[in-house]
Amino acid sequence: MKINKLKINSYGKLKEKEIDLKDGINIIYGKNEAGKSTLLNFIVDSVYGISKNKNGKEYSNYERYMPWSGEDFSGRIEYELDNGNKYEVFRDFKKKNPKIFNENKEDISKEFNIDKTKGNEFFYEQTKVDEELFLSTLVVGQQEVKLGNKEQSMLVQKLANLVGTGEDNVSYKRAVDRINRRQLDEIGTTKSREKPINILERNINNLEAEKQNLSKYQDFKYEIEENKNNLKEEIKELDNENNFVKEIKTLEEKEKIEKEKINIQENIKNENIEKINSLKQKRNDIEKNNSHILANGVDNEKSTKKIEREKKNLNKKVLILSILVILINVLQFVFIKNGIINYIILLTIPAVLVYYFVQKNKLNKKIERENKENEKKQELINNINLEINGLQQQVEILNNNNLEIDNKLQSLRNNLNLKIGLEKEKIKNQYLNIIDSYKLDELLNFENIDFKLRNLQEELNNKNIELHKLELDQKNIEPKLDNLSKIEEELVNDKEKMLTLQRNNLSFVLAKQVLENAYINMKNSVTPKFTEELSKNISNITNGKYNNIRFNDEEGLIVEIENGDYIPASKLSVGTIDQLYLSLRLSMIEDLSKESMPIILDETFAYFDDERLENVLKYINDKFKNHQVILLTCTKREKDILDKNLILYNNCEL
Repeated sequence: MKINKLKINSYGKLKEKEIDLKDGINIIYGKNEAGKSTLLNFIVDSVYGISKNKNGKEYSNYERYMPWSGEDFSGRIEYELDNGNKYEVFRDFKKKNPKIFNENKEDISKEFNIDKTKGNEFFYEQTKVDEELFLSTLVVGQQEVKLGNKEQSMLVQKLANLVGTGEDNVSYKRAVDRINRRQLDEIGTTKSREKPINILERNINNLEAEKQNLSKYQDFKYEIEENKNNLKEEIKELDNENNFVKEIKTLEEKEKIEKEKINIQENIKNENIEKINSLKQKRNDIEKNNSHILANGVDNEKSTKKIEREKKNLNKKVLILSILVILINVLQFVFIKNGIINYIILLTIPAVLVYYFVQKNKLNKKIERENKENEKKQELINNINLEINGLQQQVEILNNNNLEIDNKLQSLRNNLNLKIGLEKEKIKNQYLNIIDSYKLDELLNFENIDFKLRNLQEELNNKNIELHKLELDQKNIEPKLDNLSKIEEELVNDKEKMLTLQRNNLSFVLAKQVLENAYINMKNSVTPKFTEELSKNISNITNGKYNNIRFNDEEGLIVEIENGDYIPASKLSVGTIDQLYLSLRLSMIEDLSKESMPIILDETFAYFDDERLENVLKYINDKFKNHQVILLTCTKREKDILDKNLILYNNCEL
């Protein structure tokens, strides 16, 4: 992989800057404070993203390189992978993710994984080199090579760490000590007292004891719940029975109303019968009491005949008297011829006439009187007959009413039996699925339904009172159960914490085992390779002065000197240790990635003398021809030495 071009719009003190880079060695020259380290950070932040975390520094990279005057905080890097694929990455440092283009200028940003924390991981996917590894191997700064005499032992330790563990800041022994300290501080042991695991154990034991004490209320709760459920079921059954009986009672009351209607009609009928009998009795009494009147009646013809007969008798009597008078008068006139007698006889004629008229007047008065009596009698008979007929009509009306009542009663009885039967069947079917059929039959056949209702209601009330008592009991134990729940929850949390501690403790144990195995493996396999490569590198850089470097647990790095003796690396000069450290860093580059990654050296040789610098530059040119090398420097020494040795390079200035 190589970087082809850098375009910086604004990043720290660098503004509107374009730098073209080539294969092989590239020298980027700039005076002190010209922005060489800024350029290095621009490269790193362009491919990995800029950090807003201070990580122990006074300012984060974002705060440090953000333009003060509001320029466009952005730039672009163009690079090419070993397979020939070219990419351009434009990054607005105010945004988390960059825009990534292929050589056809197509945006392929979404083709790579985007991590929530790190952002787009395109560069890691292409090279398999993360930022930490990139900075610890491919980038070598001045302060990482040159150290003062006071820091010499520290640099030797870093060398020993790097050879022993593969990391210059990781010491196996210190790592184990740190793990042990962290294991003690973060977890504790069976012998410690106030460490997390000891505190948790005490808490768990105390909580277990409290839980044991409160568990009986849990059983009581289940018992209450079971009793409540049973009671609710019984109440439900009783309530269903009660509702069923209520409906049957309502139906029976309805039946009573209908029967009452029938009774009313029957009473009316009976009253009518009584009235009929009374009317008949009254009629009979009238007929009986007036039987002689009704039997004789008024015979006008007979009366007329009698009057005619009396008239004839009167006329006959008068005629006879008249004849006798006339006869006497004739006899007297013929035989007696007495005037007085004659006058007397003549006077009898008016007497006869008076008699006749008197008798006739009496007869007329009699006729008149009899006529009045007949009229009164007829009127009486008529009134009697009218009363009898009226009574008869009432009897007939009442008989007709009773016939209608009979029809109505028949209809009411038929409808009542049918309607009540259907409604009973309907109610029974309605409750058939919630009340046992035998229970339904029992309730239907219960004679005193009011008594049954009272019993059911009383039983319901008793069950509800019992349920209320259970609910009160449940309410009383709820605080204890809440406390139990809190204890159980706290116990679960503490056990989870304990499990986490145990896992972490196991992790510490495993980490120490893995570290030990890795350390042993490093010593047996990787360390010999490193020391061999390091020996070759230091031999080339020092012109064969030092050819053999080894590593052991007791003294760390040891170096074979010219007379064949081995001395600790800490006894070498600072300059030699610097060369040793750089050699070791360079020896690791080939194993970093499948890509031939660029090597960036930032003022790395500021404290190298000319001889050492020439040896290093010649070594880099020979050893790393497949790698792009970027030298950031504030001197002309590198350029002069490369020109002297006819080594091609690309020169850029800031």
